[in-house]
Amino acid sequence: MVERKTKARPKLEGVASADRLLTVLTAFRRGDDALELTELAQRTQLVKSTIMRLCISLERFGLMERLGDGRYRLGTEIARLGSVYLQSFALEAHAMPALEKLVAASGETASFYIRRGEQRLCLFRVDSPSPLRMHVRPGDLRPMDGSSIAQVLRLPDLAATGTSVEAGHPIYSSGVTDAHVASMAMPVFGAGGRLLGALAVTGPASRLTRDRAGEIAPTLIGAAAVLTKALGGALHG
Repeated sequence: MVERKTKARPKLEGVASADRLLTVLTAFRRGDDALELTELAQRTQLVKSTIMRLCISLERFGLMERLGDGRYRLGTEIARLGSVYLQSFALEAHAMPALEKLVAASGETASFYIRRGEQRLCLFRVDSPSPLRMHVRPGDLRPMDGSSIAQVLRLPDLAATGTSVEAGHPIYSSGVTDAHVASMAMPVFGAGGRLLGALAVTGPASRLTRDRAGEIAPTLIGAAAVLTKALGGALHG
């Protein structure tokens, strides 16, 4: 007789706790300033002791603040997340047209990268009409190597060490990540001079030579300037 193994049921305590946390956060409505514990209990249908425990966790992450009179209001982290959310839409709305114009002017692939630790993430990309191109998709991670894109994304690190940074001209590289691929990149800045990412043109090294990159450079510089201005920044250099 074969003994059947009973599958362990997944633990739902963590999910339930997350649900309750979100229930408290989403209890706030447009026009609310701070809410009393009684009002939160009425809106969430949770007992007051549970709400108080949840609010302690939310306070720890800056998502909730407890005022001196015992009322609760949303924390400053909510505002930060909201700005990140809105900026992501602004970035895509402005980046994609810039990439399309770069492809039309250069005939090569255009992309926008951001840094994720010791890797660079392809956030947006418009492919070259040529069948001979590097097949990297949005969402792909590449190494922070010596490529032009990685060099641009390292600009804040260089500035932090006191190194003089020239950000007004494209950086060119060839054969770094792939022996057959060349790229040229420019920084894109946001409000407060914060580096948002790298705007890049990539193509086969045999086609995107240094001379050809020089011909495309003014177009890339202009695209980076327009994108930077649209995102509330100013080009440095």
